[in-house]
Amino acid sequence: MSVQERKERERAVREHLIVATARELAEQQGWEAVTTRRLAERIEYSQPVLYSHFRGKREIIGAVALEGAAELAASLRAATSAAEGPRARVTALTRAYLDFAERNPAVYDAMFQLDGGLPFAHEDTPQPLKEGFAALLETLTDVAGDGVEPGLFTELFWASLHGLATLTRAGRLPAADAARRAELLVDRLA
Repeated sequence: MSVQERKERERAVREHLIVATARELAEQQGWEAVTTRRLAERIEYSQPVLYSHFRGKREIIGAVALEGAAELAASLRAATSAAEGPRARVTALTRAYLDFAERNPAVYDAMFQLDGGLPFAHEDTPQPLKEGFAALLETLTDVAGDGVEPGLFTELFWASLHGLATLTRAGRLPAADAARRAELLVDRLA
């Protein structure tokens, strides 16, 4: 292995450590607790080392969001691949999405609530974000209905899932009825 290859590998390991530590800290204490100073202390590198990877917290949030989008896409595809029939796939997709949001609140915030500097719905949208949407579209295309554009239907269904996830987490909707709401969403839209 060349010196350059070793340096690149070490850089990738450091970058992964920064992102994993930011994610862990955010899940434990919220994004307000994630600062470059605190991250530098936790990973035992200087702040300039962090800044050699990320220009600031915004880019770190963006890196967590991209990682989360890839995980969400994989989770949705795994859940839907095990289900038989369009309706069962939509039910599995709905459960997997809401479970992901509940299990990973800080990552979900990085993906959809916080400014990570990532463009959505543009040509230059990063691939992990496109894959997250594609994982929804793959399942929802089958139930969009005649004359309904699948992309628009997917946006509507996604907005509904996002609303359920965020309103339930914020205590605006009773958590006890979360499963019933998800069933009703599938019943009415799928």
